Amino acid sequence: MSRVVELLHPLVRRLWYERGFTEPTPPQEEAIPLLLSGESVLIAAPTGSGKTEAAFLPVLSMMLEVNEPGIKLLYVTPLRTLNRDILSRLEWWTLKLGLRIAVRHGDTSRSERRIQSLMPPDILVTTPETLQLLLVGRRLREHLKALRWVIVDEVHEVADSKRGAQLSILMEKVRRLAARRLQVIGLSATIGNPEEVARLLVGVGRSCRVVYVPVHKRVEVDVVWPDVGSGDSELADALMVSREVAARLRLIRSIVERYRSTLIFSNTRPTAEMLASRFKLWDEKFPVYVHHGSLSQSERVRVEEMLRRGEIRGVVCTSSMELGIDIGHVDFVVQYNSPREVRRMIQRIGRSGHTLDRVSRGVVVVGSSDDALESIVLKRRLRKGLIEPSHPPFKPLDVLAHEMVGIAIAENTSVEDFYQLVKRAEPFKDLEFRELERVAEFMESLGLLRVVNGRLRPGGRRTYDYFYGTLSTIPEVKQYYVVEKAGGDLVGMLDDYFVSEYCEIGARFIMAGRPWEVVALTEEVVYVSPVDDFESAVPSWIGEEIPVPLEVAQEVGRLRGLAAEEARKGTPLLEVARRVAEVYGVDVRVVEKALRVIYEMVEKGQPVPSDRLVVVEEAGGLVVVHAHFGNKVNRALGKYLSYRIAKIFGVPAYVSEKPYRIVIRCEGVEAEDVASLLAEVTEEEFLKHVRAAVEESRAFRWRLQQVARRMGVIAPGTRLTRGDVDRLVAALKGSPAYLEALKEVMYRDMDVEGALEVVSRLRRGELRVTVTEGPSPLTLESVRSLREGLEPALPERRDLVSYVLFKVRLMQSFVSFCCTECRAVF
Repeated sequence: MSRVVELLHPLVRRLWYERGFTEPTPPQEEAIPLLLSGESVLIAAPTGSGKTEAAFLPVLSMMLEVNEPGIKLLYVTPLRTLNRDILSRLEWWTLKLGLRIAVRHGDTSRSERRIQSLMPPDILVTTPETLQLLLVGRRLREHLKALRWVIVDEVHEVADSKRGAQLSILMEKVRRLAARRLQVIGLSATIGNPEEVARLLVGVGRSCRVVYVPVHKRVEVDVVWPDVGSGDSELADALMVSREVAARLRLIRSIVERYRSTLIFSNTRPTAEMLASRFKLWDEKFPVYVHHGSLSQSERVRVEEMLRRGEIRGVVCTSSMELGIDIGHVDFVVQYNSPREVRRMIQRIGRSGHTLDRVSRGVVVVGSSDDALESIVLKRRLRKGLIEPSHPPFKPLDVLAHEMVGIAIAENTSVEDFYQLVKRAEPFKDLEFRELERVAEFMESLGLLRVVNGRLRPGGRRTYDYFYGTLSTIPEVKQYYVVEKAGGDLVGMLDDYFVSEYCEIGARFIMAGRPWEVVALTEEVVYVSPVDDFESAVPSWIGEEIPVPLEVAQEVGRLRGLAAEEARKGTPLLEVARRVAEVYGVDVRVVEKALRVIYEMVEKGQPVPSDRLVVVEEAGGLVVVHAHFGNKVNRALGKYLSYRIAKIFGVPAYVSEKPYRIVIRCEGVEAEDVASLLAEVTEEEFLKHVRAAVEESRAFRWRLQQVARRMGVIAPGTRLTRGDVDRLVAALKGSPAYLEALKEVMYRDMDVEGALEVVSRLRRGELRVTVTEGPSPLTLESVRSLREGLEPALPERRDLVSYVLFKVRLMQSFVSFCCTECRAVF
């Protein structure tokens, strides 16, 4: 018997073996003794490593020694779907131990809520949003005084967002309410900065041990770029895709047929729908279904259960399947195109195997130089354990405002006491008292709060509507119809963030397989006309795309620079490919394909963009800036360039930013002009111009609306006209809401600090800008790869694909009908 298992309570120990467990896993071996000694712990380990039991079983052991009423353990998960999954896992233990467990979230019935208030469970499973409600409920606050333990599951899912900052204050409120010292346990996927995430959970100045289990040694991932075969032309015609996409589909189908269960991850919902519809078009009985966040919960649950029971062989999915939802054993994972981040690669490939004694296996299927080199770089960084860190937002003032109103409703506290409480939360540790006072004054001016003799009080009836109506920090999303102006046909739907960021008269975007130009905008509809311009058009799914980090983009640039240097020396492409393949642990054929375009550029005497060289070219009325700085840095650079072009030349500039290039469409502006704007700007000028550009942007107006909703300026559900938004911007200028929205755009949507470092490198001569004739092979390849991934543009073909996709969704839906005569359900 293991020494660690011996430490557990005898009843828990007996159930350990009854459950079929033998030796503890590494996180269990390390975490259980720490937790039984009373330490707060963050367990950062891969999926399937036994994290849940490592946290829950020692808590159960200690709970069996406690004989008092009230909620003793809060189990917090980021999603309601995880609540359901966790409840089913934990109930096996609690039923046998005579402990009561319950779930509390937005769908909990009134009768269930009443039972929980009158007879509190020992363990309550909830979400961060619902936890806010518990902290203002009179009876539940009393029951929470018995609290001793808090487990926060999948903490990496909230750590990067305002939900993480919100959770940090909630943890301080819970700690203040509990009568005893609180022990906090965090469960996380493998992350780059576990110590920082641990501080998010326990607050400033408190100890939290980190149990870190590296994942890179148990993940095997290949990068594959399939060749076009003899039968792919015929398949491409049948499926209405390019031959290159047909080759990828053929490879994926062979993988699905080889294994019992396969997950096929895509980065966006449109791509997931495209893949699923093509498999059904190929073979209607092919046992693969689709799973993403836009489907109803019942549809998603049904697909999960079918996979778990072995009724289907595969699921095409997005990030909806990354979390630890129980879907049974998965043999293999396919990632369609680069996963863009190491942590995404780990999370997704890690869904196969699912236990520490098995190796997680998967493949990244690519079809372009950008995707291939990016995936190669991600694989190397995975092997080295170079995982992206999680950074909670810094002092989000809208979160602060909501939590301030919440504590005013719940208890009689002073402004000074609340300030001291908030300062112990990691994201607010540098908050100044005057900043908090300004937020309090702002909320007072809205009638949502009163400060009476230095104490916080609710403002009135509207205070409660505001607090209960804005529990979530996740933005409300409005949908716009996209309609072809000439014929009035519906092209698709766009969310309001995309419309605010990219849609103005003359802007171009890609939808339904082709580029469109915006010709008119109303409060509900975006009117468009078809054009033939793929390179400057922005994909309509860009809001779903995972941003490529600066470090990854720079390494891709280094590989291109290395290949260019060797090409100029006369080193054969195959030899360079072999060297790179050996260092990066990938197939030489993939590297050879990815670097061939660099050799073509060198043969033509064109400069090759790299981590140290920015290349600006003119290509068919466009200016393309090849810059290996990732999405967020390029977004800041693109915002600066479009603003300066408009101010200097007096013409609008339409900009599309990608991880490795910035594409500008503007009349009368040449490549030399753009190169000069980059090479001659100082850091101070750049920051000034970017801030001015952001304040004039539609993206800022959208962010300001969201912040204004979270701070109670706009009532929940209120729809604003453009005139309303204009008046909102003017009224809020200089306010906490205005400053928060500005900060969110500049430091969350963009990476202004990274862009400033690019400007500094240009000033120091560490980075150069050069101009060349275009279009270069690299630009042409990026257009080709974009075209390949699109659905067919011809209306008759789109109709057929839409029909197949509708049928796919219909056939995986489960619907109940009730006869109103006999009341039979069937």
